[in-house]
Formats: sequence, C-alpha cells, structure tokens
Amino acid sequence: MQLYLLDYGAGNVRSLLNAVERLGHSIEYITSAADFDAADKIIFPGVGAFGYAMQALRDKGFAEPLRRFVASGRPLMGICVGMQVLFEGSDESPDEPGLGIFRGRVQRFDSATKAVPHIGWNAAQTVHVAPVPPAAAAAPAIRDDARYYFVHSYAVPYTGDCAQSEFAYTATRYGDETIVSSVWRGSVFSTQFHPEKSGAAGLAVLRSFIEGDLARPAAPGPAAPPADVRAALTKRVIACLDVRANDQGDLVVTKGDQYDVRESADKGGDVRNLGRPVDLAQRYYDEGADEIAFLNITSFRSLPFKDTPMLEVLRQASRSIFVPLTIGGGVRDIEDPDGQRVWPAAEVAGEYFRSGADKVSIGSDAVYAAERYWQRMAAADQEALDGATAIEQIAVRYGRQAVVVSVDPRRVYVRSPEDAPGHHVLRTAFPGPAGEEYCWYQCMVKGGREGRDLDVRQLVTACEALGAGEILLNCMDKDGTNSGYDIELIADTKAAISIPVVASSGAGRPEHFSEAIDKTGVEAVLAAGIFHRREVPIEAVKDHLRQRGIPVRPADRGAH
Repeated sequence: MQLYLLDYGAGNVRSLLNAVERLGHSIEYITSAADFDAADKIIFPGVGAFGYAMQALRDKGFAEPLRRFVASGRPLMGICVGMQVLFEGSDESPDEPGLGIFRGRVQRFDSATKAVPHIGWNAAQTVHVAPVPPAAAAAPAIRDDARYYFVHSYAVPYTGDCAQSEFAYTATRYGDETIVSSVWRGSVFSTQFHPEKSGAAGLAVLRSFIEGDLARPAAPGPAAPPADVRAALTKRVIACLDVRANDQGDLVVTKGDQYDVRESADKGGDVRNLGRPVDLAQRYYDEGADEIAFLNITSFRSLPFKDTPMLEVLRQASRSIFVPLTIGGGVRDIEDPDGQRVWPAAEVAGEYFRSGADKVSIGSDAVYAAERYWQRMAAADQEALDGATAIEQIAVRYGRQAVVVSVDPRRVYVRSPEDAPGHHVLRTAFPGPAGEEYCWYQCMVKGGREGRDLDVRQLVTACEALGAGEILLNCMDKDGTNSGYDIELIADTKAAISIPVVASSGAGRPEHFSEAIDKTGVEAVLAAGIFHRREVPIEAVKDHLRQRGIPVRPADRGAH
C-alpha cells in the first residue's frame, strides 16, 4: 500500500508522521501532482487558516489532483483544516471557495457564550451509523466514551438534516453549539479533531483508516432524526517543564521560587536539576497529562537557530508522546550569531512546528507587541493592527489556536485606584504589607527581571486583538509557594477576554486545581514543581477533579 501525506506547508506534521510510524507503517510526502496517481491512500492534515490552506493547494497545483483522487474512489483522510477545505467555503475566508466535496459551510463559534478557540479534549458522538458498511469494510474506530483533542475556532454546524446524514458521522457539543466532528462518505473519512494528538484513542482512529477499508455506501431513505449530542468537554491538566542548560552545558528541567532556579551555595549553587526534558515529558504522558509545555529559559544566543537544542527536544519527544506539545521562550525575530541570517518569528514558529510542537508560547515579545498596539490605538493616523508583530504573523499563517501568550505579572499594591493612573486596579481580599486594599498586576519581561508600565488586562486584551488564541497566566508572587493559584488575577483575566485561559503558578495540592476551576471557570490548570518532585501526581489531581464532578479525560491506557 502506498500511503501519502499531503502537506501544504503549515503546522505540525511531524507528530502525524511519528504516529504512522508508531503504528508500523511508512508514509511518503506528496511533492508533485503526479504523486496523486501513485497514492493508494492519502492523509491530509491541516493547521491554520482556511484561506491559507486553499491558496497553498492552488499554488502547488494540488487542488484539482485532489478532487480527481476523491472522484476515483481511493481513500482520503482529512484532519482539522484538512477536513474543512472539503466543504464549500468558510466564514474565516469568505471569498475563498473550498473544494466542495461536501455541502455546507464552515462557521465561527459564537465567542459571546464561550471561549474561542475550542481547545481541549471532547467527545465525538456517533450520529449516523446507517447504512451498515459491506461485510469486507470497517467503520472508523471512533468511540463515544473516548475523548479526542480539538483545537479550532471554526467548524461545520451539525443540523442532522437529510443532506448532512449522507456524510456526518460524529458530532460534538461545545457550549451551546453542536458541530460535525467527523465525516464519512464513500472512501472519504475526515476528522475535525487531531487523532495524532489524541493518545491511544486517536492512534486507533488512524489505524482504522490506514489498515481498514472505510468504504461507506450512500445513505438510503430519509435521514434519522438529529441526535441529542451531549456536552463532554473536559478540563485540561497540563505539565510544564522549564528547560535550560546547567553549568556543564547539559539540558535539564529545573524549577525555582520566584524564578530563582539555582541551588543554595551549600548545595553547590548549580542549576537545580529535576530530570532530563524528554524523559520527564514521557513520564507525564504515561501518567495522563493532557498537554505538555516546554519553556526554554536559556537564550542559546551563541548558536545558530537551526542548532538550538529545543528543536531536538521536540523531535525526540514527539516520537512517542501523542498529546499536544507547546514550546515557549525565544519565539521572536532571531538573528544568527554570524549575522548571515535573520529568522522572522513566523519562520521560528514554523521550525518548532515541523519539529513536533503544536503551539508556541510568546512571553516578553508579547508585552512589547501590546505596548505597540496601545500606542497605535492612541494615534489617530495609525491602524492598531498592521501585521508586524510576531503574534499577527504566526496567527495569520498557522491560526490563532497555535499562539499562546505567557503572562508573567507581579502584584503592585496601592492605597487607592488613583495611585495607579492608567492601570486596571482591583480591590483585593489580601492586603499588602502596609495594609493596602488595592493592587494592579504589572507585566514583567526578561524572565521577571524587568517591569513594564503595562497591566495584565491591557496585555491580554491587546494580545487577543492581535490574534493570540490562549493565555498562559502565571503569577510571580505565587510561583513556588504551593499556596494555591491567584484566584483574583485569574477571575479578572477571564472576565476580560473570550479566549481560553490556563491557570499557572502556586498549586500545592489537588484542592488548588479544583478551586481555580470552580471559582474562575478557567479552561485548564498547569503545574510544574509539584509534578516534577512527585509531591502531587497528575493522577491524584484528576481523581480529585472527578470526585468534585469536574470532567477530565479518562485514563488513556495502552497509548504506547
């Protein structure tokens, strides 16, 4: 069997290649229109904007060969945007026609009622099981009781009408909306979710396409009534690894209090070593982490970007870890030490994606971008958005769901709001050292070493406008304290934006995770040190959340 990958140049395809190899198969890239004739089966993954994907298909001369491939009856599997372009069009790129293989239009989620993008582990519920495939054929291995990883802002609404019954296979509920989460008609099978990032359940879906004959006949007779699709989005538990070189030049995972990562002088004063990055990430995957974040806290300025060790960390980790990977630190315009090449931020992100990352996290550069945004907003003769920032460049090419902004604030106490002009001030239940009842959260850069005249609300609202898809919300005052998350900061940030928020900094016991979710509605909770030192296992956190009635992803046994 000749299995081919249709890659139009956007997003993380390495994880898909690794997943196919993990299943015991090989896959070739489609590099020319002639490769369509050689292919027995094609997998078409997609990340980014609908319009960018369609334009790339046309520029490479792939659009018409892809249509002919489908018409020939040979099997095609689309993933995410690779599914969306099979429809007639998308509100994301209104003037860009899709391939028109399925009837319907891709629409944006309503952000007035929920966080958008839809990021997380959700169910894919079978809605049209008839007709039964021929005896020699198999059905896609999608289980109603499993959870799959979704990350997108646009989707095809599920209506359950007669036209949809011809192709809609599963549907998924997100908030008050229900979407088509997989399609199956003839030999075309596609998913809105990412099976290559969905652990053992996702690998089973890929296997069913690669090894099975998913030939579904046309649906006879009237459509079944629309299925009642249940809400099943889970809260994510994320493990975070701060990675840097120690004094011997070895990459280690470290953790500090208020960002001080060195041992005390009586212990040698070296960088605290809590394990090797890939080994520790593998452990977290085995223990059920829903996502893993690598934060690079060493600049590696002496190396050409292509040689940065974090690229190899991602390559190794993505070989056996099939949940989303985020990389942060140094995602900006980079000039190589010899001055021979400048890497724009979008190309830096692209290298990380091709090495196995699914999202990039931007820290200090996001603060500078937000400052620039507000300066342009204040200028009567300038547009606030001009496409120049790293956030905008990456979001346009890879989609806003690929851009995380990591916020590192500290509390600044004041006696009254008038003492912090121009800033968003909160009345706090935790007075300052001199009894101050108010505070604002100052954004920090350069690893917490420098404060800027920008508050968190100004930062996150600007970054949402620029195109960020998620906020990783740290707190310097809480970091390493094990005293719980800063609930006031999280709740205030959640109220200011409509994109998902990840709570970080301060967790010390399972109750802290549920408190953050219950009191703020945050979409995900993150921890580092307590997981590294095994003070609180990931499984204990999930068990506690289940007992509190908070939905979490089921145990994914057999993922490796």
